[in-house]
Amino acid sequence: MREDRRRRYDDGFRREALELIKSGAGKDTLASRLAIPVYTARNWIRLYRSNGEEAVMGGGGSRRYDWETKVAAARDHVENGLTKTEAMARHGIASIASLERWCRDYRSGGAQAEARTDARAGARRTGRVPEGEGRVPGKTPGPAGAEVTKRERSAVVRLLAGQGHRLDHLLKISGLARSTYFHHLSHPAHETRPDLDPMVAEIWERTANGCGHRQIHMCLVHEFGQKVSAKSVLRVMRRMGLRCPIRAGNPWRGYSSYRGDAGGGVPNLLKRDFTAGRPFEKLGTDVTEFKVAGGKAYLAPVYDMASKEIVAWDVSRHPDMGQQRRLLAMLEARLPGGANPILHSDMGWQYQHPWWRGELERLGIRQSMSRKGNCLDNAATEQVFGHLKDEFYRGREFDSYIVHWNTRRRQLRLEGHTPEEFRSMSLAV
Repeated sequence: MREDRRRRYDDGFRREALELIKSGAGKDTLASRLAIPVYTARNWIRLYRSNGEEAVMGGGGSRRYDWETKVAAARDHVENGLTKTEAMARHGIASIASLERWCRDYRSGGAQAEARTDARAGARRTGRVPEGEGRVPGKTPGPAGAEVTKRERSAVVRLLAGQGHRLDHLLKISGLARSTYFHHLSHPAHETRPDLDPMVAEIWERTANGCGHRQIHMCLVHEFGQKVSAKSVLRVMRRMGLRCPIRAGNPWRGYSSYRGDAGGGVPNLLKRDFTAGRPFEKLGTDVTEFKVAGGKAYLAPVYDMASKEIVAWDVSRHPDMGQQRRLLAMLEARLPGGANPILHSDMGWQYQHPWWRGELERLGIRQSMSRKGNCLDNAATEQVFGHLKDEFYRGREFDSYIVHWNTRRRQLRLEGHTPEEFRSMSLAV
C-alpha cells in the first residue's frame, strides 16, 4: 500500500532510498520497494543526479533564488531543450517544484511574468502588499511568503526588547497582544515527552507494520505505568516519524449482491448486537484469504465477542470441510462446561453443510447466520481480519499474531486490558 506523500521521511528512510538509487533503481522500483509515491521517487532521483546525496537527505534547507537564476533555469528547460534534472544541476536548484513553477510562469508570459511573481514575493517579505492584492486578515507574511507564527514574533520582540527598544512599540508593530507575548515567554516551546521515545519504539516494533496511537497509549498506561494522554502519544509518534498505514476502502467498487432471504431457514440471532456479558456467550467465525509464497492461505478463526479473544483458529491451503473439522475440534476443547453460546457466521457453503449444522447441535451451540449480502451482520469478526492485515501480515506466521492478539494487544472496549486478562478477570468474578 502506498503511503501519504505528505509523510515526513526520517534520515534512516532517506538513506535506504539513497542506497537503492546508487544501485541503479528506477522510480517504479524505488516506489514499490519503499511504498512511496512515484512522484517522490522520481523527485529523489532527480535531486541525486543534480545536486548529489545532500539534496536527497534534505540538506541545505530552504533556498532563495534571484530573478536571473529563475529566468535562466526556466529558459533552459522550456526553450533550450534541457531536461529538468540538467537544468537543476546547471543552476543549483534544490527543488523540482520550484523549477516547475518557474516554467509555468515563463510559458505564460516570459521573463516579465516571472518578474511580476518575484515582485509579489518580495512584497510579501517586506510586508508591503502590491496594489490590488489583499492579504488574509490575521496572517503575517514571512520570508518567501511563509507565515510567521506568534511564537516566532514573540521571540523577535523579546530579542529587540533586550536591546533597549520599547516593548509597547514592538508589540504594536508585530501585531501581538500583550497577553499573547507574555504567554509565549512563560510557555517556551519544548518537545512532547521525549522520555517516552524508547517505550513507544518498543511497542511499535511488536508488530510488523506498527500500530496506532491508541494502542500505544494503552500499553504505556497499563504496562509501563505512564500517565500520558492519547493526544500526547500522537504528538510523540509524529515527532518520531511513526505512522501506521491503514487500508482505505475503494470508493469506485460497491457490493451488489442480492439482499434477499436465504440460508435454509437459519435465523440471524445477533441482529448486529455484538455485546456480550461474559465469555463464550456470543462467538463469530468466518474465512479470509491471504496471498502467500506459492499460492494462497485461508484463516478460519472463532472470535469471542465478550473477551475479544480468538478462542480457536485454523490455517489451511484450502477452505474445505477439513479445515472446519479441525476448527470445531479446537473449539470443543476450549468450550467450558455448561456453555450454550451463539456461533454467528455468514452464509458460506461451509456453514450450510449438514455436517456443520449437526456438529453444532451436538456441541450445544446455537447457529446464527447473516443475511445474504450484509457483511455488516458479521462486522465483529470482519474487524479482526482488518487489524490482522493492517498491523501484522507480511508473509509471517499467523499463529504468532494470534498469540499477540490474545496476550499483548490491548482493547479499548476492555478498558485497556488484553483479551486474556479480561477472560481471567471474568472467570475470577
